[in-house]
Amino acid sequence: MANKSIGELISTLRKEKGMTQKELADMLNVTDKAVSKWERDVACPDTLTIPKLADILGVSAEELLNAKTVSVNGHKGAGYLTNIILRAIPVAMGVAVVVTSILGKLDIKSGLVMLGTGLACVGVFLLKNVK
Repeated sequence: MANKSIGELISTLRKEKGMTQKELADMLNVTDKAVSKWERDVACPDTLTIPKLADILGVSAEELLNAKTVSVNGHKGAGYLTNIILRAIPVAMGVAVVVTSILGKLDIKSGLVMLGTGLACVGVFLLKNVK
């Protein structure tokens, strides 16, 4: 069972026992949707459920808890989102300057503010990602 996520482990053990998600859910007093989320590594069983789940599946709670961790729902964290935003804003500001300039609606002050905002974001991104 090594190198499996907790969801993969629950799914494999449940199927080995010939149980449906609904049957396992009923034994644990949770919904079958909860079991489905566990098996897809979208959510994890709560700490009070793990011992009973382990007992039903015929493994130790420690074995369940030692499963490979998976980033829930592929979420990469706020830092990842911040990096995307800090890279997108300069592009957006540059496009805004070009488009408003082509349309003849760009005044110097607005252009400098937009370009300054973009450059500030580039600077923050570079400083944030210095290793």
